[in-house]
Amino acid sequence: MSHVLSVTQLRKNYGDTVAVDGVSFQVGRNEIVGLLGPNGAGKTTTINMILGVLEPTAGDIRIEGLDAATHRARAMERTNFAAVYAPLPGNLTVFQNLRIFGLLYGVPNLAERIETLIAHFDLEPFRRVKCGLLSSGEQTRVGLAKALLNRPVLLLLDEPTASLDPATARDVRRKIRSFAADGSGGVLWTSHNMYEVEEVCDRVLFLSHGKILLEGDPKTLPRDHGKKTLEDLFVAVAREPLTLGAA
Repeated sequence: MSHVLSVTQLRKNYGDTVAVDGVSFQVGRNEIVGLLGPNGAGKTTTINMILGVLEPTAGDIRIEGLDAATHRARAMERTNFAAVYAPLPGNLTVFQNLRIFGLLYGVPNLAERIETLIAHFDLEPFRRVKCGLLSSGEQTRVGLAKALLNRPVLLLLDEPTASLDPATARDVRRKIRSFAADGSGGVLWTSHNMYEVEEVCDRVLFLSHGKILLEGDPKTLPRDHGKKTLEDLFVAVAREPLTLGAA
């Protein structure tokens, strides 16, 4: 199957407010797709519906062909997630967190997998440190290690490098690119860092008022809409969505 994620006509209403309005897109194997847009555009709501945290008002979500509504447990076995606003339990050590989440996911050869990820994210000095005592950047690295525990086919990342220093953020981007390139998984990535998006993402989707306004290659999409940079295009989406949507 070419797509690890297929979203069709996804919609979320809160009373009379429409947060996500008929969104459709796919994430392919070995692909990193950027889900972009200003605050309030519907990015996190979309991710939370994919994760099953929110129930869609309408629409269809399939993960490796599995209907996420009727086969949620099997779909979630193939999925993982990291975000700066979803830290791991602070009263548990790095090792304890990885072990507990590994058991929840039923990760085979768990002890070996934990050691691999501790080394991969340079977490050995913090193995026995409670996560609540770590810096925000260190907590982010633990969250990313957790997100890769089950070797997901769909990895959802919401602002994954927001609290990292530039050198660590660059290393994390390299690791995520390797994850997408070397395995059979795909990544849905949100970020407000357009330099990062252009470096990492194969394709981007711009959301505005709950709808996909633009889609394309982050390196060529700005020129297609008369903008010099992806950041210029992002600002235009935030300020002039009707003009861009008609272009």
